[in-house]
Amino acid sequence: MHILIVNDDGPPSNQSSPYVHSLVKSLQEAGHVVSVVLPHTQRSWIGKAHIIGQTVKPTYYRPGTLHGDDGTIHTRPLPAGSGGQEEWILVDGTPASCVQIGLYHYFQDRGPIDLVVSGPNYGRNSTAVFSLSSGTLGGALEAAICRRKAIALSYAFFSRNHDPEIIAGASRLSIRVIEYLYNNWAEGVDLYSVNVPLVEDVDTKKILWTSLLQNYWGPGSCFQEVEDEDENAEEGEERIRETEGVLQGDSSNTGNFTKHTHKHFKWAPRFSDVYKSVEEAGPGNDGWAVKEGFTSVTPLKANFMHASVATEGELKLPSENYPIMDPLFTPKGTHFYALIDYEDSYVQPLILAALKTRVPECLYTIISSISELPDPSAPFLQIGAYESLPFEHIMSHPTTSLTNAYIIRKALIRKHYLATTARNWVTKNPSSILVTTMKPSCDFEVDYAEFLDDALVEAWELKASLQRNEEKKSHEREWWILKPGMSDRGQGIRLFSTEEELQSIFEDWEAENPDSEDDDEGVDRLNQAIASEKRPEEESVDYIVTSHLRHFIAQPYIHPPLLVPSNPRKFHIRVYVLASGSLEVYVYKPMLALFAATPYSTPWSSACSPNTRNLSAHLTNTCLQTGSHDGAIETFWDLGIPSSQKAEIFKHICDTTGEIFEAAAKGMMVHFQTLPNAFELFGLDFLVDEHGVPWLLEINAFPDFRQTGNALKTLVGGLWEGVMDVVVGRFFGIGIKKEDGEEAMVLVKKLDLGRR
Repeated sequence: MHILIVNDDGPPSNQSSPYVHSLVKSLQEAGHVVSVVLPHTQRSWIGKAHIIGQTVKPTYYRPGTLHGDDGTIHTRPLPAGSGGQEEWILVDGTPASCVQIGLYHYFQDRGPIDLVVSGPNYGRNSTAVFSLSSGTLGGALEAAICRRKAIALSYAFFSRNHDPEIIAGASRLSIRVIEYLYNNWAEGVDLYSVNVPLVEDVDTKKILWTSLLQNYWGPGSCFQEVEDEDENAEEGEERIRETEGVLQGDSSNTGNFTKHTHKHFKWAPRFSDVYKSVEEAGPGNDGWAVKEGFTSVTPLKANFMHASVATEGELKLPSENYPIMDPLFTPKGTHFYALIDYEDSYVQPLILAALKTRVPECLYTIISSISELPDPSAPFLQIGAYESLPFEHIMSHPTTSLTNAYIIRKALIRKHYLATTARNWVTKNPSSILVTTMKPSCDFEVDYAEFLDDALVEAWELKASLQRNEEKKSHEREWWILKPGMSDRGQGIRLFSTEEELQSIFEDWEAENPDSEDDDEGVDRLNQAIASEKRPEEESVDYIVTSHLRHFIAQPYIHPPLLVPSNPRKFHIRVYVLASGSLEVYVYKPMLALFAATPYSTPWSSACSPNTRNLSAHLTNTCLQTGSHDGAIETFWDLGIPSSQKAEIFKHICDTTGEIFEAAAKGMMVHFQTLPNAFELFGLDFLVDEHGVPWLLEINAFPDFRQTGNALKTLVGGLWEGVMDVVVGRFFGIGIKKEDGEEAMVLVKKLDLGRR
């Protein structure tokens, strides 16, 4: 591609134009032909101006070393045949004039110019206030009205320390954005305004489609009264960059006539107005994106109107493994057929968006039925509800078919099995972290309340605790939480501290469902009572197999829990975990904090009698909460607790997660069987005690992503992007570059179980 570079900062200078040389060099190294026409001096804030009545004269710049102020300026060009020394054109005009002269008066021997890049500007050109005056935008606008593709490129710096590594990263990202936009130019777009923040690892951070923030100067002047003095344009630009705040002139009137005072003025823009408008604006605009450290890409018309094109959200660049410069290039990887039918309107579009974002569309075909496969051995991805997955097909084609669930994993997802998994593991491995992050649970089976005493014979730890509690006051007791072993959504959960309280819980359930005339139904009357408990939004509950509810688990109640000072409600942490193949385990770093409906109270308070269902201060499952969930869900990393404590909690969560999956894979092989061509997402729930120790409560298969809510939907979207990076791309041999999705996936365990 032949690219014309112009700017409004002039030739390379560490003081006033520190970025252009790096971009030119990087473009050349990427294989592009680069021609350069720049103003001979600073021309910022001049917009798309031409200086009429002026004869524009060129000089010739020969670049020196990168980041060095050792380029030389000459009045005459290099003679023909003088070798390969590089030479740029400098003109005593504006950025718009540079475009005209570059397009029509030089470089014809290099072929037509395909793209004009104006920049990189020394500073951001986001929001209307900056953009309407920007010489960088002015150069791109001039190219656009010459019917050329044009990109205005600006680097938003947060420090005047021009770190060469950060500049190099910005140049690498800029080239990828430039190449992507050129090859995917949207219909109706005249130019793009791109703002790249100069931050570490900028080429790994998000790139967002944005609109131009419409903002305005506040009251007062952008000119400062000064004494009569001479100041050249470059010195003025340097002073403006250093200056913020409002400086206003003053005048006075006497009588009916204005008495003028002779004054001089200097351009002193009030950047505080711009920064305030950005702070007050919501997300989605260019100013907000740069503030957050993201790159913004804004499509524009050459009449300053935002281009009406379907661009919103995050712009995902193709991997560097796919050189989009060459339209004949075919991305590497196996073409596969994708059947995506998750049966959840919240999750389904997020999975499809992740697939589209992370995998080149030429490498997959969406189908609606397995019957559409051209042959049974065709590469095949199915993501769907567990009951709909074609496990026979998956098992028969282990090298070509990939699905989103293991067939057997009850060692983790059934509460009583999970307790056994942990107990067996710590018995053989007494130094395991599970000793300090999983409470020893007791499981038992009860058909009738009258048989409870017999059931507790095997749960001797629980019975011993209850006996000790008999002699203690309620606040001195070890409290327990009762859960049906195979229920979910907080169904049937109770608190108790004595055998009498536990007995009354079961008797209360039986009282709600007296014996049926049918003996078989009578056997299940206890279970029917539990299964009939109503969630707030339902008239009845019939989604539980009642016979499963004979299994119960009792866990020591964790008291007191860690509370956030600004929100004194109990919370648990929902951690999304990816298990892949045979077997890698990843923790998704963005985690949720789910809060109880009411402020925390002790389990022995009067509000928590054994038979009450009002556990709103203790149960953090949001499906139990009525009305708005505002404040019920936050991201873990935004909680108002010290960063060091959050980091330590996360480390414990990672270590515990890896250990419990290893315990299931090695110690409960009958009940947890991995497959090389399967993966699964799990939801792990942790409760943090007052000392900052996270305790694993339970593991959920096919977790309820909907509880994340619309405000945090992008968190779930990022999780599925990580799945595409870590699992799908690898399985089908697609060289997806490690970006946000995979970096958020923290590998916590990798086992070789010999399953191929």
